[in-house]
Amino acid sequence: MSMSSTTDSIQSPVESADLIRSYPGFLWWGLGEATNGGLRFYVWMFALTAISLVGANAWAHQVAEGMIVTNMTDHVSWGLYIANFTFCVGLAAGGVMMVIPAYLYDDEEMHKVVIVGEAVAIAAIVMSTLSVVVDLGRPDRFWHLVPGIGRVNWPVSMLTWDVIVLNGYLLINLHIVGYLLYMRYLGRKPNPNWYVPFVFLSIAWAISIHTVTAFLYCGLGGRPFWNTALLAPRFLASAFVSGPAFIILVMRILRITTGYTAAPGPARTLIQIIRVAMTINLVMLASEFFTLFYTGGAHGASAQYLFFGSHGHYGLVPWIWTAITFNIVGAILFFMPSALDRGSVRITACVLCIVGIWIEKGMGLIVPGFIPSTLHEIVEYSPSLVEWKVTAGIWAFGILMLTVLLKLIVTVFTGEQGTAEA
Repeated sequence: MSMSSTTDSIQSPVESADLIRSYPGFLWWGLGEATNGGLRFYVWMFALTAISLVGANAWAHQVAEGMIVTNMTDHVSWGLYIANFTFCVGLAAGGVMMVIPAYLYDDEEMHKVVIVGEAVAIAAIVMSTLSVVVDLGRPDRFWHLVPGIGRVNWPVSMLTWDVIVLNGYLLINLHIVGYLLYMRYLGRKPNPNWYVPFVFLSIAWAISIHTVTAFLYCGLGGRPFWNTALLAPRFLASAFVSGPAFIILVMRILRITTGYTAAPGPARTLIQIIRVAMTINLVMLASEFFTLFYTGGAHGASAQYLFFGSHGHYGLVPWIWTAITFNIVGAILFFMPSALDRGSVRITACVLCIVGIWIEKGMGLIVPGFIPSTLHEIVEYSPSLVEWKVTAGIWAFGILMLTVLLKLIVTVFTGEQGTAEA
């Protein structure tokens, strides 16, 4: 996909000259490709659509009945939805790890993977946005969060900053992916002035979306468990594990199902990044653990409940130790030489790290911030069936969107659906 080496004339996947010269024609062609495929494709899309509709139905029930159908309370007002939001923001930010070697260090092999990472970022941002929407008790008041329409209290409110950076990152990635696909579709060489500045902008913007999200939590003085300067660095370190690991899984699935493959170099580069980022993440976890339990303090009460339980309550203990175990085992597997080869060790390591970080940044971070409460009461929380259905629907919709984007990418960059790259 290297744009610097692309010739001025590229074989277009569409034969009609009148159709390919217009943007509406490109959109119409893309709609056709996104809904056209074999039996496996239709079964996959049917399953994702069905799960999405189950989630939509559960959310409609939640809107009609109120937040009482969830297990969130006045004591624990953020639960599974915000936990999923936090992870998805990191997943989107992790895509920048391919942009840096591809453009800053001119790694030609990485160019082919960059657009896949951009597609993952788009789907992840959509999922993070939906996670916030379903967490609103009154979704009809969502317009208050829209800059220029609602009273967003900018620049004082960190929530406003979060809304701005997330939507800005989504627009940047939509522009990059849309422009590169359209130029390739037309058979023209992309003009670097139209996308390279946005690529470099996405590097700083990706870091900002997760940093602002961390500031949103650690800026709440009434929640001492989040009041740590390491929160933003830990968010970034874990994002640079989950993002590349997820992209490695996506590239494996693409290679198996479509033949769209890349050289071994990009995956190995991502694994080297994961090794460093996961080591940093575990070191910072150990540092936090020491500070929490050796020095004590108000934030130690939440940590005690999280890691070891408190006063007979152990709701989050299995969650956090599962996350720590998965992260440690995943890190060990990534450091094995066989992780650099295409095989089960690499896939297992990716899955363990993704699940481990999802728990660590979700149930292991958001929920214990509310337990004990400001009145030192312990009110435990576990997601209700409605919350699990809604979250599953969000993930299914995000993966459905990612599938459509990847299908267009494969079709445009191979010239024919299902044709393997040389």
